[in-house]
Amino acid sequence: MSMKFLGHTHPQDNSEQLLKEHLKEVRRLSEKFASEFGEGTIGKIVGLYHDIGKYSQEFQKYIRGEQKLRVDHSTAGAHELFNIKTPLHLIAAFCVAGHHGGIPNIGNPKISDVTTFFTRVKEKKIPTFDAYKKEIELPNENITSRLFPIIGKSDYFAVMFYTRMIFSCLVDADFLDTENFMRKGTIQRGKFSKIETLRKIFDEFIEKTFLNEIGTRYNEPINQRRRKILNECISNGENFKENLLSLTVPTGGGKTISSMAFALHNAVKNGRKRIIYVIPYTSIIEQTGKIFADIFGNENVIEHFSFADYDDTETEAENIKRLATENWDAPIIITTNVQFFESLFANRTSKCRKLHNIANSVLIFDEAQMIPTEFLKPCVAAINELTKHYNCTAVLCTATQPELEKLFYGQPVKEICNRVEENYNFFRRTSIKVLADKISDDELVARLKENRQVLCIVNTKKTAGKIFEKLNDDEHVFYLSTNLCPVHRMEILRKIKKSLEENQACRVVSTSLVEAGVDLDFPCVYRELAGLDSIIQAAGRCNREGKFSADSPAYVFQLQDEKMLSHSNRRINSSKLVFEKYVSEIDSPQAIKLYFDYLHKLEGNNLDKKEILDKLCKEWKFKDIAEQFKLIEENTRSLLVPYNEVAQKIAQTLLNGEISRALLRQAGKYIVNVYSEPFKEMLSSKKIEMLDESLAVLVDMNLYDSHIGLKQKTEEGLAVIF
Repeated sequence: MSMKFLGHTHPQDNSEQLLKEHLKEVRRLSEKFASEFGEGTIGKIVGLYHDIGKYSQEFQKYIRGEQKLRVDHSTAGAHELFNIKTPLHLIAAFCVAGHHGGIPNIGNPKISDVTTFFTRVKEKKIPTFDAYKKEIELPNENITSRLFPIIGKSDYFAVMFYTRMIFSCLVDADFLDTENFMRKGTIQRGKFSKIETLRKIFDEFIEKTFLNEIGTRYNEPINQRRRKILNECISNGENFKENLLSLTVPTGGGKTISSMAFALHNAVKNGRKRIIYVIPYTSIIEQTGKIFADIFGNENVIEHFSFADYDDTETEAENIKRLATENWDAPIIITTNVQFFESLFANRTSKCRKLHNIANSVLIFDEAQMIPTEFLKPCVAAINELTKHYNCTAVLCTATQPELEKLFYGQPVKEICNRVEENYNFFRRTSIKVLADKISDDELVARLKENRQVLCIVNTKKTAGKIFEKLNDDEHVFYLSTNLCPVHRMEILRKIKKSLEENQACRVVSTSLVEAGVDLDFPCVYRELAGLDSIIQAAGRCNREGKFSADSPAYVFQLQDEKMLSHSNRRINSSKLVFEKYVSEIDSPQAIKLYFDYLHKLEGNNLDKKEILDKLCKEWKFKDIAEQFKLIEENTRSLLVPYNEVAQKIAQTLLNGEISRALLRQAGKYIVNVYSEPFKEMLSSKKIEMLDESLAVLVDMNLYDSHIGLKQKTEEGLAVIF
């Protein structure tokens, strides 16, 4: 009797999946995924080669439990592909080599290092796997490719990007077939409405809500202007064939609904499969997610960020949503800059798995000016690849459009709304006034107290805490920063909105986390000197709905003896240069363009701070790039705050040693990030208790204030999430 070669065995009932069946199904799925961007042939080949190392006697003994020592089964297929010696077989070899541990650095062929690609395929001793010839036939002819001849071998970034996309097809196919076997075919994925259905739902919604003449506010000038923008987005969504676009809509212009209108109509017209909304802040992602869930149904909108909570013990619909966060096989994905861009530069299977489903999508980069400056060139290069080679339409969407066209390698950026300056003039409902002289903390507090409702945004948590303490003389003063855990922060935001809606006194001191996209409307705003984009976004929280005076003030101030953060210097200097040329209209499109021109010149090489494009790509360092490409510097530690009964139960469960992915996602809603030194101090004084090497729980709640959150010493004020 001939030997059965096994691909997997089930841990519960010892049922078996034949290796040849696994290889055939992974081949089919990988080919299908890669065909979405014209690369089905290489997708098929990596699927077939990826597990041929399992044909070794050693692996078959391991999978049957006859030996305990694990066996490397990834290098065999990579070795075979590498020896065919064509550029595309080399790329396939990288994908196969990394399909469990991640795509490795290429290494130096003269230096032995088992972690690198060259050493593995040229030197590593691997068990004999020739038995595959009894069951499968491996194609070894040259691979046909739509993309590779266009990219060219010398474009290192494009070739590495292509490699990750093929890698994504392989690892998702591998995961899906393995999951199907392990779960006995019971897993239901991808049961979402089609994009055509969602467009119909959306069109019916806006017809009732925005375009129906029945309604007391239909004829208000502000709503008429919003409808003009909306209709222009719908029309151009149908007509535009260009893949790189901008949507420049002033604050209050209905950017969220209009951008979705464009995306849906453009997706249906051009055969795109999904819409991916890329957003910088938690406060925006939850707000945007609610808007879209109300329109399309909660079951059709996937929010993927650090504490998106889809527990697999919930309903089937919630479980399908949780699964969709793994590979983005849903029609509408809302995610963060960090999740999106770090995945595109990753090398590990879990991060890269979703990449092939980014192809053939409409990408909306909300608040595009928030793409971190020090990674701007690599991020733009990634968008450029997606729009040129992977059938994506990208929309840079903001009220303060960054000047990026010069970074897109000659690819023009087309504006969706043609009346940019006209719309800016129409929606200008505040007067930005730069105070000539620096003021003291007490002067600022006195100014704030003169206003019954006022928002003050400062650059650091330290400054926010100081001003809040001086201002905090009644219950209608609020503080916002990332020292508050997310649940606490959202509670305070709801209280602020309620106070404003009921016309109660409301004074708010905040870091920059509220200035972009958060739906707040104050008659007066104070903004500490910062980048012009931040100033204009902050001013967008002033007279947002036009309920107050047309010259409602947004004051720009500098505090005496306040040190500028090093990362803010260039932004502040760029703002000052603009102030010299534009005195009365510093929020005009021309002023914004000039600001970004100045900023990008001052940043210089800092636009690719980690030398991703100029150095690491040329050296084919997949692993190093993944480690270096971190939009948030990892100089903080996560601290779980038992803020309420739910958080207390989570903390106690974790302290008892019961740790699960679902529980950690829930815990994310109560996390505060703490800088290394104060974290060490709290640990040494037993104020916190370690759960594992990356997470601690606050055990002394005296350190957590009901108004300002965690009492920690820090100079940072920017809130970005992952």
